[in-house]
Amino acid sequence: MRDKNNPIGVFDSGIGGLTVVKQLIRFLPNENIVYFGDTARVPYGTKSTSTIEKFSVENALFLLRFKVKCIVVACNTSSSIALPLLKDSFKVPVIGVIEPGAREALSATRKSKIGIIGTKATILSKAYEIQLRRLVKAEFLEKQKGLKIVSQSCPLFVPLAEEGWLNDLVTKEVAKRYLDIFKHKNIDTLILGCTHYPLLKNVISSVLGSDVRLVDSAKQCAIEAQRVLYAEGLLNNDKRKGNIEFFVSDEPQKFAASGKKFLGTNINCIKRSSDV
Repeated sequence: MRDKNNPIGVFDSGIGGLTVVKQLIRFLPNENIVYFGDTARVPYGTKSTSTIEKFSVENALFLLRFKVKCIVVACNTSSSIALPLLKDSFKVPVIGVIEPGAREALSATRKSKIGIIGTKATILSKAYEIQLRRLVKAEFLEKQKGLKIVSQSCPLFVPLAEEGWLNDLVTKEVAKRYLDIFKHKNIDTLILGCTHYPLLKNVISSVLGSDVRLVDSAKQCAIEAQRVLYAEGLLNNDKRKGNIEFFVSDEPQKFAASGKKFLGTNINCIKRSSDV
């Protein structure tokens, strides 16, 4: 039986999911969290569908050792490929980043012209595009019936974010090359379809201009987790600040150094998953 005091489980292919953890802390400060970063097998964005599904199931099984009350898939690639399998395989609620981000983009757009950036696997899956059109149809969003969607994979954004080159000239040149397609499509909203990308908001905004609203799927995912836990009667009523445990499959010291940029604070006591 799930208990309110049980932790929220969060997994990502590496450190990008810490942007989701940061938002979970913001919206659910009393919740305990167990985070697993699969740093030994990152990146997921270049892997096959079957491999991504396999890794995602293994990550969920690891989190379930801690009796988590829900699982947050803080990885756009896993969310776009493996979410249906995870929901069918486990009894706990499983929350991804795709639908919350798509819903916010539809709310934000004024001209029904939405751009999407993500890893190659996320973009090839068309997960955001499918979800956007599903929401328009299911919720009778008349103003969005003429929805135009433009997608672009930006694989180099991940290593640039992890390297900490957030405002570097190299990063801006790469952004210009990737984002040029959107400047000719007159989009007014861009979904940041990878949890690494919020770190590059300033560069992305400087290339596209302030008229393009950036949708951070990490924030929307945390809000969705809050909604799901409330609906399930699983919100932690404890007034104390929640505790966070960090696990990685490899290189805990590198995770600690890079992770500070994503979480905004020092990360202490990181354990290898193999030691559990």
